[in-house]
Amino acid sequence: MTGTLRLISPVNGEVHAERPVASRAEVDAALAKARAAQKDWADRPLAERVALVRAGIARLRAMNDEIVPELAWQMGRPVRYGGEIGGVEERAYHMADIAEAALAPVEVEDSDAFRRMIRRQPLGVVMVIAPWNYPYLTAVNTIAPALIAGNAVVLKHATQTLLAGERFQQAFDEAGLPEGLFRNLALDHATTEAMLADRAVDFVNFTGSVGGGRAIERAAAGTFMGVGLELGGKDPGYVRADADLGNAVATLIDGAMFNSGQCCCGIERIYVAEPLFDDFVEQAVAIVNEYVLGDPHDEATTLGPMAQTRFARLVREQTGEAVAEGARALIDPAGFPADDPQTAYLAPQILIDVDHSMRVMREESFGPVVGIMKVADDDEAVRLMNDSEFGLTAAIWTADTDRAAELGERIETGTVYMNRCDYLDPALCWTGCKNTGRGGALSAIGYHNITRPKSYHLRKA
Repeated sequence: MTGTLRLISPVNGEVHAERPVASRAEVDAALAKARAAQKDWADRPLAERVALVRAGIARLRAMNDEIVPELAWQMGRPVRYGGEIGGVEERAYHMADIAEAALAPVEVEDSDAFRRMIRRQPLGVVMVIAPWNYPYLTAVNTIAPALIAGNAVVLKHATQTLLAGERFQQAFDEAGLPEGLFRNLALDHATTEAMLADRAVDFVNFTGSVGGGRAIERAAAGTFMGVGLELGGKDPGYVRADADLGNAVATLIDGAMFNSGQCCCGIERIYVAEPLFDDFVEQAVAIVNEYVLGDPHDEATTLGPMAQTRFARLVREQTGEAVAEGARALIDPAGFPADDPQTAYLAPQILIDVDHSMRVMREESFGPVVGIMKVADDDEAVRLMNDSEFGLTAAIWTADTDRAAELGERIETGTVYMNRCDYLDPALCWTGCKNTGRGGALSAIGYHNITRPKSYHLRKA
């Protein structure tokens, strides 16, 4: 028996799409085709693989006018922001541009006596388990380099964004990738875990919750397959006394609230040097009060619903607890008429008088709420930034580049930003530490995770 995956739109709470769950027999047939296609694909010249992946991304670009309103229905992002495909192109094309260098053999010796080198070989079948919050951007981080490196790819997309997986399939089919090489599958958790336990694939990359990451590791335990995990976050921003205040406020508040706060590297807590604190808070409140919460298909809307009602409920609970424990909420929900506790529509919120005893400053919120704390100096800021189980990104606002680098050395995080946040640079490794997970995507290092080294020691005489 197979079940059904139902996509409930946060816009109106109704079923927007449903798909039957693939049976294990269907999965095994798809994997057999993927393995058969992968052998020939890996033998093709790198330039051909790059060209076909580029063509697939170009096909996605051609669908953008359809993708943007689809995303609004699926996970609530306002159409005014134009979707994700520009970022998809940036990441995929960068990985295409660096492929030859990143995958080039390491020549150790080529003398009359020996030729010694290290080559990189594809792993085989790479599985991508993608999240709903940026369903194209997060998936392409692994899909593009995995295909370019000579792997087959199986995509399991989040139920909340089922249609994104189908768009990937359509794009690569239209681009002319070999049949079976890329396959989008509608899978439930049980079938996914069984696939991993049986080592039906050779590598799995998962983006999602810490609990989900633990389930992936348990399922893959003892198989020795590679596992890449990008899990939770509680990313901090720190505004030093020498910062450009206007830029710091505008960028950090956007980093906290964009996409209804549902960003992997969104800002969830802000620490401000005491001399700037009052002005920072005043400007932040003014910005947030200008937001328009409503139907994401309306061009006037700047803040759509959260992806699911239960996500909004969690943020309401965290905020309510913080206020009960002494925090002050500075945004009046009455200014956002669409706010409704029975739905996924949630007014944004700024909290002050917060501390790390409060859940909203410790646990991932993944919603439009941010706590702001006053700090005395760099040492206090670093201590508070490190007081977290997560470590994805951290942002420092300052006029002193050297000081930012020094502080960055002390912060337990995967990426350090100066005077920006909530951005992923494809030339740099996307990685995290602590409970944010392990592994790394993008940059040349991203290719290392979806290939394996193979050494050659050739004696000539």
